[in-house]
Amino acid sequence: MTTPLNLAMQHRTICGMGGTVHYWISRPATAAKGTIFFTHGLTANHTMYEKQAEYFRKDYIVILWDVPLHGLSTPYENFSYERTAHDMNHILEQEGIETVCLAGMSMGGYSSQMFAHLYPKKTQCFIGIDTTPFGTAYYSKSDLYWLSKVKPMAKWFSDTILRKSIAKSVSVTDYSYQKMMAMLAPLSKDKIIEQMDIAYGTFARENRNLHIECPVLILLGDKDRTGKVKQYCRAWSKETGYPLHIIKNAAHFSNGDNAPQVNAEIEAFIRKMVL
Repeated sequence: MTTPLNLAMQHRTICGMGGTVHYWISRPATAAKGTIFFTHGLTANHTMYEKQAEYFRKDYIVILWDVPLHGLSTPYENFSYERTAHDMNHILEQEGIETVCLAGMSMGGYSSQMFAHLYPKKTQCFIGIDTTPFGTAYYSKSDLYWLSKVKPMAKWFSDTILRKSIAKSVSVTDYSYQKMMAMLAPLSKDKIIEQMDIAYGTFARENRNLHIECPVLILLGDKDRTGKVKQYCRAWSKETGYPLHIIKNAAHFSNGDNAPQVNAEIEAFIRKMVL
């Protein structure tokens, strides 16, 4: 697993709650306007945000990490989103960073929401990228039931078809498709299924109503066809009043499909809410 191409980011580790956790950080040459902590999605790794790191590193402290059970941050015992939030805090403490803007894509939104809930004084804002909310009112019993069936359903796919179906389902551009395939490449089929099973099962068990005090922006690809993400995001925005901005010509991996718009949305929101 390598650092994003052409990005001079320092690779560091912490002793996380369930194992060694790897992260990458860059600091601008001049005074930073703030810190953005990017958390990637399921079966991915820190390189999912290479286009965001390249854009924001000139003005902001940028942190990317391999979420526990992903990339280099494996093995990891007793995974939970609460534990990942504590690991995020450990990274900030090690770097001497007091406050942070969070950006979480899909599964990464769960760790980010949990951090915002547990560490409200440290969270300046949260940008959810094609993710869904914590909260018992959003999910039916059947929704949670089908999450528990991801593992047996995934086993029916051949190794090649499983990888291609994952990459195709989250992308509309060749860049995002090839990036997803590259992130899946080091993983065995069993590892892919294990990550899916643990991540979805953990969310079903941990899901509850969280109190989030910080400003929140929801970004959603106009062509996101992953599960019921569109439905959940619209309900989330309606229930909370959080702004929902649509990313044009983008699927679930919208920060890859349309990085310029996602970057502009993130920057405008941070400037408005934080600076």
